[in-house]
Amino acid sequence: MHLSDRVTGAVLVALGGAAALAGSRLPAVPGQDVGPAAFPMLIGCGLMLCGALIALGIGRSFEVPEEADAAPPGPLRLGGLRALIPPALLLFYMLASEPLGFLATTGIMVLVAAIALGARPVLAFPLAVVMPPLIHLAFYKLLRVPLPAGVLPAPW
Repeated sequence: MHLSDRVTGAVLVALGGAAALAGSRLPAVPGQDVGPAAFPMLIGCGLMLCGALIALGIGRSFEVPEEADAAPPGPLRLGGLRALIPPALLLFYMLASEPLGFLATTGIMVLVAAIALGARPVLAFPLAVVMPPLIHLAFYKLLRVPLPAGVLPAPW
């Protein structure tokens, strides 16, 4: 059964709205700027945004045509082995985050995941440089989660 992008997008918008609404009703924690409502509301708003983009068809031009999907696996196409990428990256993070630190480990993970999942290197490298500091900033400053410094400590 195939659902149209409009239906799928509308379902994501509704799901995101429900998550944001439920998160907004969580009680605040006295003495803390960020309480338990922040994460569900952030995820809900992100789902609503993604659902709206899908429903409006934005990004459809970035999809690979059907003929390219049927091409035999090349050096950057891993076929069914792509399913092993997330657990392998999780294992890599578990083993490498303490000695390398969060920024270096996450940069490597973003680069490997982006290239393995089809991103061009011209997009994958800037993504691997920009995303780890943003993620670190969110966890360290906003959520106050200590992350390993390693060889490349964060400037904050």
